[in-house]
Amino acid sequence: MSRPKSPPSSGRDLVIGAGPAGLTAAWELIEAGRPAPLVVEADSQVGGISKTINHHGNRMDLGGHRFFSKSDWVMDWWLRMLPLAAPAEDVRLGYQQRNTRLSSQAPCASPGDPAFLIRPRQSRIFFKGRFFDYPVRLNAQLIRNLGLLSVLRMGASYARSSLVPRKPEQNLEDFLVNRFGQALYRTFFEAYTEKVWGVPCREISAEWGAQRIKGLSLTQALKHALITPFWGSSGIRQKNTETSLIEQFLYPALGPGQLWETVAGRVEARGGQIKLRHKLIQLEHQDNRLTHATIEDGISKQRQRIAVDQVISTMPIAELCSSLNPEAPGDVLDVASALPYRDFVTVGLLVERMCVPPGRSGVNQRGMPPDNWIYIQDPDVRLGRLQIFNNWSPMMVASQPNIWLGLEYFCHQGEPPWSLEDHHVIEFATRELVSIGLIEAASILDARVVRVPKAYPAYFGSYAAMDRVRAYFDHFPNLFLVGRNGMHRYNNQDHSMLAAKRAVDAIVSGSSDKSGIWAINTEDSYHESSA
Repeated sequence: MSRPKSPPSSGRDLVIGAGPAGLTAAWELIEAGRPAPLVVEADSQVGGISKTINHHGNRMDLGGHRFFSKSDWVMDWWLRMLPLAAPAEDVRLGYQQRNTRLSSQAPCASPGDPAFLIRPRQSRIFFKGRFFDYPVRLNAQLIRNLGLLSVLRMGASYARSSLVPRKPEQNLEDFLVNRFGQALYRTFFEAYTEKVWGVPCREISAEWGAQRIKGLSLTQALKHALITPFWGSSGIRQKNTETSLIEQFLYPALGPGQLWETVAGRVEARGGQIKLRHKLIQLEHQDNRLTHATIEDGISKQRQRIAVDQVISTMPIAELCSSLNPEAPGDVLDVASALPYRDFVTVGLLVERMCVPPGRSGVNQRGMPPDNWIYIQDPDVRLGRLQIFNNWSPMMVASQPNIWLGLEYFCHQGEPPWSLEDHHVIEFATRELVSIGLIEAASILDARVVRVPKAYPAYFGSYAAMDRVRAYFDHFPNLFLVGRNGMHRYNNQDHSMLAAKRAVDAIVSGSSDKSGIWAINTEDSYHESSA
């Protein structure tokens, strides 16, 4: 529902959270001619989960952020904030640009300036000591690794699922079996997915697959593998390629945080105010409209009450709900407080070498594979994914040719490895990586543990009643929920940015209709949208 533009308010626009969604919203408000907003961020640095951790000059990307979107608006926005590295810089980094056709003239940075690199994408599965393509393909490598009989069974299983799919798709297991067959699902998807989420796939909504995997299937992966050698890449935009099949992506030379630190600097240069180590304590409302916010300094504990005009929130819904005064209805509070999340721990290990035999599948003389990240399928270890930061950007590593690894553990707060002291987490992670034959303990030079709370909004439990929470918040005409935690959606950063853009568009036009925001990452058309 739309409403006439509100009369001028004595309050200011408030953005809660300085991650991709919050900073995009702040910048777009300024660009739209709104008064400079106030951004409050509980962390000590901007970027949210897209921040970069600097440990002795070795940089960690929390979760791995490929800068790729099928939205022209997002791609152009990124390149306006951070230019492409000049060709000379790419040569210095040992990477030759290829297929860099852009629909706009992207500026190039001078050597040494903050810039995007164009990086090759490779992700594989590591299972029983062998590498498998990701997404899984019925090809010669699969036959060598598993044997012809197993692969034939997988092919037959996929054919059965294609001919007689499970209908309706009630959960994530149904979704995956329909697209890959039951045999492939049991081998490569079931154990890993349950390792990530901590619950059986049958308890996870099929909506997760619709948002994260979309049109990907075994047929799509095979088609891509057959066509690409003849047609080549469609350039860095790759608009007709499923996200899991892209061959290259943009990446800030010093990690994703470099982009968001640049955006934060521009917001402040235009008059915006970003308060780090500050958190929202209370949101007051009257007559279905937010009126005042109380902000607390995380260091001094001093509080400030300010009048607000428009509020864009990226904070977890449970925390936002509990901040309201008067408080939210009991049923809304109950659902919001029980919304599930998956937290994760990243262990950075700096090693002299890895144990993968050199010369095989692009492995270098130090035993380092060419992958950006590797999915660890072995059920005997808790390790979920392994990042190789060297392959995101050589500048992520302080001293070449050392190898800087990121071991990712999906867990809940209060359970191992989250609950262990850092040195025990490092020992645990080291044992696991040694046990699957990827490193030797003696090669470790340094380590760092980073805990990331509420990293992944989950699609089970009280999420089934999420519509009730959404409807309640949507009735506030000057409150807009965006971002991964703000919407309790497992969005990529481009989805979060698009949601922020639509929120600002609604504010500028005087609309209280939130449907366009919630449609992000559920509609096919968003991929091709220019706004």
